[in-house]
Amino acid sequence: MFLTLTTTGTPERPATDLGFLLHKHPEKAQAFSTSYGTAHVLYPEADAERCTAALLLEVDAVALVRRGKGKGRGGAPDAALAQYVNDRPYAASSLLAVALSSVFSSAMRGVCNARPELPALPRPLRIEVPALPARGGPALVRRLFEPLGWTVTAEPVPLDTEFPEWGDSRYVRLELESADRTLAEALRHLYVLLPVLDDAKHYWVSSEEVDKLLRAGEGWLAGHPEQKLITSRYLSRRWSLTRQATERLELVRLAETDDSEVEEIDNAVEGETETEERPTPLAVQRREAITAALKASGAARVLDLGCGQGQLVQALLKDPAFTEIVGLDVSMRALTIASRRLKLDRMGERQAARVKLLQGSLAYTDRRLKGYDAAVLSEVIEHLDLPRLPALEYAVFGSARPRTVLVTTPNVEYNVRWESLPAGHVRHGDHRFEWTRAEFRAWAEAVAARHGYDVGFEPVGPDDPEVGPPTQMAVFTLTTPKEAKAA
Repeated sequence: MFLTLTTTGTPERPATDLGFLLHKHPEKAQAFSTSYGTAHVLYPEADAERCTAALLLEVDAVALVRRGKGKGRGGAPDAALAQYVNDRPYAASSLLAVALSSVFSSAMRGVCNARPELPALPRPLRIEVPALPARGGPALVRRLFEPLGWTVTAEPVPLDTEFPEWGDSRYVRLELESADRTLAEALRHLYVLLPVLDDAKHYWVSSEEVDKLLRAGEGWLAGHPEQKLITSRYLSRRWSLTRQATERLELVRLAETDDSEVEEIDNAVEGETETEERPTPLAVQRREAITAALKASGAARVLDLGCGQGQLVQALLKDPAFTEIVGLDVSMRALTIASRRLKLDRMGERQAARVKLLQGSLAYTDRRLKGYDAAVLSEVIEHLDLPRLPALEYAVFGSARPRTVLVTTPNVEYNVRWESLPAGHVRHGDHRFEWTRAEFRAWAEAVAARHGYDVGFEPVGPDDPEVGPPTQMAVFTLTTPKEAKAA
């Protein structure tokens, strides 16, 4: 992965001032370790008239897999060769953008301690990127850079020069030129727009990325004609983050229009006002009830069966009483999201040793699930067709046989209290059934009798005197071998 920055100068303002701005001496070749390889900075030419700084990023494909979406600690298993053989070592992407911000962090902020006056001085700049993935082609490259004052040359790279009939690849050779530009502005443009053109990021996008985008986009992003596309792609099309960034950018635009500060525009609500306390979401109440029941049972090694996107696993990891937590789900996509939610690729060794994500179906017995203190089936059984419940029952209670089993499911009687739920409808489109309290009790007691468990019932959420709680929870406790045989 390769990028060059070139400037020209005069005897009064030599081009070698670029070395001061980048905090990298032109006479030295320097190397910097990154999480994904090694970044090299060198100067192919450096004199008063012309100076070029080159950034070469050597990507470690194995490190990228281990720290990314591959099989590394708890990541979704995927043995595809494409994890190791891809364009990441060669084509400019978010990897190069992160290297720019790391190696040239002071230059990007416009800081130069040795020559404080230099960062604010515009200078002629030429930027070259030999291979840039551009989902949208040269036309999109021009739409992104030309409104910022760059002269853009984006030449498509053919798939194979020996076979021109195959057409062009999605890569372009990029040249940007400006006669009057500060280096800090140029670096911030690249930091945002390189991953936007690639339309992919090699790391999990969290709410912190909104702040990064707004910092790098200060002074230019709010008024960019492609602001929506830039924001959406930079934030990996995460709708909630995109909306948050768009709202903040709109405040910036309004403040610039009124020649005022953002704080003066965003003053609809006082900084400290008394507001009504928001009710705790039912999903949070459910996780709290499950955690309390697990602690009461003394469980240390816990199975989250049908773990979905890992919300319960994440909650249990916060309590050191749970020494091992295994999340199992049939959906690989759900496990991938869970891995990202838990940040398994960045988790410390000790914490990572406590958690494991497995793919599997509860319709079959699984020897990996044996020997655990407790198992949780949180909002799982209602997603199965009724004829398949006996298979789940045997896999959990007959084969795995944890000492404690917690099962939560919606109470259909409570549905009349949901104003937004049409009469006769279930709470989720994928629910195959929803039971009354009597139906759930009858099922749970029959399961307990067949497999040697005692069972009790606890409400989750407000317990309505007429229709009961929104969620019902059964707590199964394994009896002694003698009692189990008698049962």
